[in-house]
Amino acid sequence: MWVVPLEQLPLWGPSTDEDPKPKPFLARPAKLRLLITVKAAPNPSARYGETICVGALGMDPPWTGWIRLYPVHYRHLDGDGQFHKYDIIHVDALPARQDQRRESWKPIVDTITIERHLASRQSRRNLLDPLVEDSMCRLNKQARDDPGIRSIALIRVADISALQVKRHPGWSAEDRKKIARYFDQLDLLGRPAKRSPLHAPRFTGAYRYRCADRHCRGHQQTLWDWEFVALQRHLGQLTEAEAEEQLRSKFLTQLCAADRDVAFYVGNQAARPQSFSIGGVYAPRRPTARYRLHVNR
Repeated sequence: MWVVPLEQLPLWGPSTDEDPKPKPFLARPAKLRLLITVKAAPNPSARYGETICVGALGMDPPWTGWIRLYPVHYRHLDGDGQFHKYDIIHVDALPARQDQRRESWKPIVDTITIERHLASRQSRRNLLDPLVEDSMCRLNKQARDDPGIRSIALIRVADISALQVKRHPGWSAEDRKKIARYFDQLDLLGRPAKRSPLHAPRFTGAYRYRCADRHCRGHQQTLWDWEFVALQRHLGQLTEAEAEEQLRSKFLTQLCAADRDVAFYVGNQAARPQSFSIGGVYAPRRPTARYRLHVNR
């Protein structure tokens, strides 16, 4: 069992977002300044070939707090727009009217510009640590009682019992239809045929863990992190057992080590608001004993 020591718990304050804010109605796009926190794994799209869902933290009033951008056809972005985790970006976007989740925005992707990468770990902690919450159990209950409740959170992990890595079953029939429609669309428009379909990843992943709620009986949630899928591409020459070992080494042994403050970026689905999955891992290293001693003086 990978145990995250509970001595760091007072480091993070509880969420104060108890009063749900209604989704705004805007006649024209808002200009958002965001810290990218999650890039989810791509999924097939009939229009773009593939799209990703992006989680971010709004940095400037009035658009602060958690924000979801979808759809983002990331592979089609030019070099100046291909952002990475913990980049600060600017983008014009409108609240997603067909999505009841209040954090969801529809970006105008060709307006994306990158301001800079937030490289300082302490700067990241200053922004993100106050948002970490104790209880996935509580968030699940809130979502069952009210589908319009918060759909994104950063949940503190008390201990992790496993990272389950399983063979991906392949795209669903609906996903295969989307891929086929994408290529049919290209043919009809006479565009160059040098396009490659989105291949299903080799593996799926799911964490089994307990949140920091003292009554927690455990959670199992699928991992949809872009980085989990991207690493698989570099492991293509390995056997299945070897690749599984490398994935667990990175996402369990390293990221969830005892010297890290581990929390999961979680989000739910528009069609299934009671179902949360993990979009990414937040795992800054804990201060050393010497550093804590210095601070306490």
